[in-house]
Amino acid sequence: MEEGTCITFPILGEPAPDFDAETTHGPLKLSDLKGKWVVLFSHPADFTPVCTTEFMAFAAIHDELAGLNVKLVGLSVDSVSAHLAWVRNIKEKMGVTVPFPVIADLNMKVAKKYGMIHPALNSTAAVRSVFFIDDKGIMRAMIYYPQSNGRFMPEIIRMVKALQTTDKYKVSTPANWQPGDKVVVPPPKTTDEMEKRLTEGYECKDWYLCFKKI
Repeated sequence: MEEGTCITFPILGEPAPDFDAETTHGPLKLSDLKGKWVVLFSHPADFTPVCTTEFMAFAAIHDELAGLNVKLVGLSVDSVSAHLAWVRNIKEKMGVTVPFPVIADLNMKVAKKYGMIHPALNSTAAVRSVFFIDDKGIMRAMIYYPQSNGRFMPEIIRMVKALQTTDKYKVSTPANWQPGDKVVVPPPKTTDEMEKRLTEGYECKDWYLCFKKI
């Protein structure tokens, strides 16, 4: 990395960086999507093998995400015309319609706001990143992948459901949690709460680790 180069990243719990961008579906401003959850993902380049498999995979989960009140948005540093040609190619050659907008970010303005450009890997292409933004515009989770390895779509859906479960029930989700599994009850904050929770019907392994069904 060149001396003085500064890479910025969004911060969990803070508002996601706003943007106003051109997409394959027309202009898109992140702040206009408040009220919906947003899954924003980047890919290195159009007309590349791994990215093509991912676009087909994202297309396959689009409707499930929409049913969870999620707007799916893609991005790369290619132009709108390149995106449109690639989307058409995927439909013609693979038989898959890409139903979500793809941001054209030739000047890397959005990519730099979201820390998508990692110069040690490539200074002119985005890594594979996924950002989970809630319906209030707050950054809730981020996942980064190298350019060489495609993403696992069930984990993206699982993360959305986990975050929404946390918000709805004020709980946490344990390792390997899947929808329908028991959740973790928030830990006690006082000695009285510590003693009381052992009698509240939770499945407790100890005073600090209790599970419940929702």
